[in-house]
This record gives sequence, C-alpha cells and structure tokens, in this order.
Amino acid sequence: MILLEQTLQDLRTFKLTGMAEALSQQLALPKSYDLSFEERLSFLVEAEKIYRKDKRLERLLKGSKLRHNACGEDIDYAPTRGFKKEKMAELLTCQWIKECFNLIITGPTGTGKSWLGCALGQQACRQGLSVFYIRYSLLLEKIRMSRADGTYMKFLKSLLKIDLLIIDDWLLESPEEKDRHSLLEIVEDRYDRKALMLTTQMPVSKWHEMFGSPTLADAILDRVLSQSIKLELIGESLRKSKKKGCTVNDFDL
Repeated sequence: MILLEQTLQDLRTFKLTGMAEALSQQLALPKSYDLSFEERLSFLVEAEKIYRKDKRLERLLKGSKLRHNACGEDIDYAPTRGFKKEKMAELLTCQWIKECFNLIITGPTGTGKSWLGCALGQQACRQGLSVFYIRYSLLLEKIRMSRADGTYMKFLKSLLKIDLLIIDDWLLESPEEKDRHSLLEIVEDRYDRKALMLTTQMPVSKWHEMFGSPTLADAILDRVLSQSIKLELIGESLRKSKKKGCTVNDFDL
C-alpha cells in the first residue's frame, strides 16, 4: 500500500493527474484486480488522455471570452427558418478555420448573429482550436490603449496566435484614420494564415463607405472578402419573439 501511495504521489508530481485519479478508482474497485496488467495500464493511459483533453477544452473556452454559451447542438433547423442543415454541418467541421477562410455573418439586429458565431466558436474550441471573441468597439478601444501604453505590437502578435478571431458588431461605427491602419494590419496578418469571423448588421455593400478612405477600404475589403464564406440572416428580432435560432437567406459556401 505504501508503494501505491508513493506511485500516486509520483503521478501527481509529474502532472499525470488523470492517471492518478484513474489508479485511485481502480484501487477502490475490487473487480479491477481481475484485469490484466496490460488492460489496467491501457485504462490509465486513456484516462490521462481524456483528462488532458478536457482540461485543454476548459482553457480554450475560458480564453475565448465567448459572449454566449451557445453550441451546435442547440441550433434550430426548423424548415420555416430555411436553415440548410447540410451546409451548417460543413461549418461545424471547422475545416474552413483550418484552411484559413473568413466567415461573414450579416443580418438585422436580433437575428442571432452573435449567438451563432459563439456556437461556431465553441465548436472550434472542442476541436482544439484557439478562439478569441471581441466586440468591434472594444477592439478599437484596446488598439488605442495599446498604442498609448506601448504594447501595440504585442497586442497584434497576441491576436495572430489565435486560430479564429471573432469580431462582433463589425463596423457599427466608422473607424478613425489610425484605427483603419490597425484594422488593415490585423486582416493583413491573418490573410491566408488564420481565420476571421465578422458578425454585423451592416450590409457588405456599405462597408466601403464606412471606412472613409477608399484606398484603405479597398485593401481591407480585398483581404477580408477574397477568401470568405457569407451567411446572411433575415427575420424579426429574436429578442422580440423570444425564440432561439435564425433564418438563413443566403449561405454561400
């Protein structure tokens, strides 16, 4: 027993917490002694794999800062909403993230853009991908603060490490000149390297005029739209109807 206690302590010292917990469970179950050494060892290794996977998911979800606790299983595919389930299934594979595509979700306020974006973000975390959610207004604020305190380049590098950057409420206000350059740097850094998701009630057709500078607008939109998947939501505000889900008008994959 002393040897087993030392083994448990060593497992925890080496941060093999999953194996330590599984071994403790085996010791408490007399039937486990009927298993062969190979079988017991296999169960311990599998327990460690599951433990590490769960812990990684926990870290990814915490770091993602997702606004809604939304998940793919809760998406409502009622026929009246026009949801193309097979297309959403493609998005839920997260292959578009791995191939560094952008996803643009547009539609009137309250149609479920943020919720759906968070559901896809959670799915990405489940697949071991890093995600970071931030509102457009807060992103601009962080950009300005990082310039002021000298951490601007560090902030940009931190965003580039993220597999999927979700910017919610994109272009609800026109960016200032310095902010336009920063947004260009962000989309340029991510172009063909990392995925970007934008959710907005501002139609894509109006994006160009929102930037105010034709040259910068062209540069930003070219990088965002050239490799993008577009999802346009329609219908009344779900906040009014108090229903979950949304209706798809155009899903271009």
